Amino acid sequence: MIHIGDGTWNLRVFITDLHVEKTLRVKGDLHIGGVMLRLVDPENPKDWSDHALWWPAKNVWLARTRSTLDQCGVQADSLLHFTPMHKTLRVQLPDLRYLDCRVDYSIKTFGAVVNLCKDLGIRHPEELSLCKPLEAAHLKRNYSEFPKRKVPPSEQGKDYVAPVDSNTFIHNSNHFNGSNGSLDSPANPFSCAPVQQTPHRPVQSTPISSPMGTWKSNNGHNGTFNDSSSSIGDLTENLAASPRAPSPDVRTRMVRPKSLVERARLNVGWLDSSLSIMEQGVREFDTLCLRFKYYTFFDLNPKYDQVRINQLYEQAKWHLLNEEIDCTEEEMFMFAALQLQVSLQNDIQQPDSGIDTSSLDNGVDDDIDAALSELQITLEGPNGRSKSNDITHIPELTDYLRFLKPKKFTLKGYKRYWFTYKDLHLFLFKSRDDARSNSPPSVAINLRGCEVTPEVNLTQGKFHIKLEVPPENGVGANSEVWVRCDNEDQYAKWMAACRLASKGRSLADSSYDSEVQSIKSFLNMQKPAHAPAVSINPNLIDPQEFLAPRFSKKTKGKAVNRILEAHANVKDLSLMEAKLKFIQGWQSLPEYGVTLFVIKFDGHKKEELLGVAQNRIMKMDIHNGDHLKTWRYNSMKAWNVNWEIKCMMIQFQDENVIFSCLSSDCKVVHEFIGGYIFMSMRSKETNQTLNEEMFHKLTGGWV
Repeated sequence: MIHIGDGTWNLRVFITDLHVEKTLRVKGDLHIGGVMLRLVDPENPKDWSDHALWWPAKNVWLARTRSTLDQCGVQADSLLHFTPMHKTLRVQLPDLRYLDCRVDYSIKTFGAVVNLCKDLGIRHPEELSLCKPLEAAHLKRNYSEFPKRKVPPSEQGKDYVAPVDSNTFIHNSNHFNGSNGSLDSPANPFSCAPVQQTPHRPVQSTPISSPMGTWKSNNGHNGTFNDSSSSIGDLTENLAASPRAPSPDVRTRMVRPKSLVERARLNVGWLDSSLSIMEQGVREFDTLCLRFKYYTFFDLNPKYDQVRINQLYEQAKWHLLNEEIDCTEEEMFMFAALQLQVSLQNDIQQPDSGIDTSSLDNGVDDDIDAALSELQITLEGPNGRSKSNDITHIPELTDYLRFLKPKKFTLKGYKRYWFTYKDLHLFLFKSRDDARSNSPPSVAINLRGCEVTPEVNLTQGKFHIKLEVPPENGVGANSEVWVRCDNEDQYAKWMAACRLASKGRSLADSSYDSEVQSIKSFLNMQKPAHAPAVSINPNLIDPQEFLAPRFSKKTKGKAVNRILEAHANVKDLSLMEAKLKFIQGWQSLPEYGVTLFVIKFDGHKKEELLGVAQNRIMKMDIHNGDHLKTWRYNSMKAWNVNWEIKCMMIQFQDENVIFSCLSSDCKVVHEFIGGYIFMSMRSKETNQTLNEEMFHKLTGGWV
């Protein structure tokens, strides 16, 4: 029948479930919901409630059912897909196991992660996100403008038009036979990935491995980690314990950065939290990695967070084993000992115990909370007791230490001074008498906003503190000074004082004593014990499972004995205590919590390194990682992105910082900054619900 002049036209819609294309006679004023109603056969008992219209050519979901075809821009030459919103996504957890999860591909990635974490039993999902799996080739060059790989039309139906991937990262897909019953069951939000190997695709495919892991238990028998249960409860319980090592093919496919630049390129794969998974080139049965993105962990509670703590421990472990973060040899063997203790305790029934995790909760270390804490301490005293007798008293820390300000072309070493720390300032006098006589100090340093880096070697008795101090007028690079302590006790007191001062907190802060004890505990765990207290068969320990490659090669032949010696220091820890100690040690490393990007500042041709942390951004030396300049979020007025030229501008009180990102899309940098500001707004005082609208306002870039 020919329609002339009635304003109707043919609309093609491909129904993915039935592999059938329908042609509807429509008008431009027909709303999207009406199109969907006409597609559904009332005599077909199939449930179509989870279906929606996807426009492949425009790479968008037509989610507003009240909008008309004209309002959406759909015309006669358009091809739409009528497809399920929930699809199977293969997710690699931080412990490197794979799960096949039912994920909503139509909502923003942030919301999809929230729902996924709810199914997995992980609290505070705002700390996590999804990223695309990397291959070794991705670390060899900057990929912010790398061309995207097209999805073959056969995977999405007739006349498929490849989508535009909003994340400037090459799209890696893994597709396998979906005939497995567990993959098609909508009642199950997630199930374990099939054990069989997936056929390799010819180009840029990542083979899917078995999720099963094996380890050697302390009784000498091989154990198998069983995660084949389809029950949500059983699976969540399994996620609280992980195999010691993943399957060999997973380990061989892991990328290992060899420089700071390659570490920066690791961040190219993060998905845009403001777009749906489908809009970013991800299709059903593809693989994404679930990772902790923001290094500020709120309210870690062993009672409620067994899965969260275990997955966080696993991510920290692989950061170290994969050399994504540096540590000393002594620290590496301490971490290896804690790993061994975790693997031993995994086979033992664990009693319920309350563990203090206040030292792990660094989500409130921002300047606003610091000011409120200082006010409370001033009014109530450091332990909540009134200080009405001497409300003007300011705590001090004094001692003889050695000081060095490195200069070019000089051989001068450390010089002994009388150090006085008071009210966030460090004053150096030639002697104690000069300090008592109120003589002007030889050196005065404002520690607020400085970068504090430990330089410790217990074997050599080396206890150094590196301070990178911002200039007084805010213009210019940081100045570097070194402080040398004589012993552990002295180092712990002054290191704790410097760390708190950098955050704007004085000695009156209630966390000072716990910070000192945390530093001492971290040092004590690194001391070797010459008599292992637990009888462990050395033949059951493979050093490659516990040490980063450079340490296992360096200490070949002695590694097992040193791991056993270090284990004597942690042999009495429970499973949860060992994991928390590992996380705490990870957080104590100098490079912890700094996400790197390769950038170019406006007007400069050379590549620079930018570090983004929970309370500041830093210009860093691209070769050795030294902090050249620091900008704190509390001095930031606004941050904006020019989406046309992919350039970012951050407005501070004293200057504007303009740069383009080379190692990823500038949206990734924008999202990290906004995300950390969102994390700092969380409060312990009230049981706040997750404010997704505020998160997108801070991270979305208003695009």
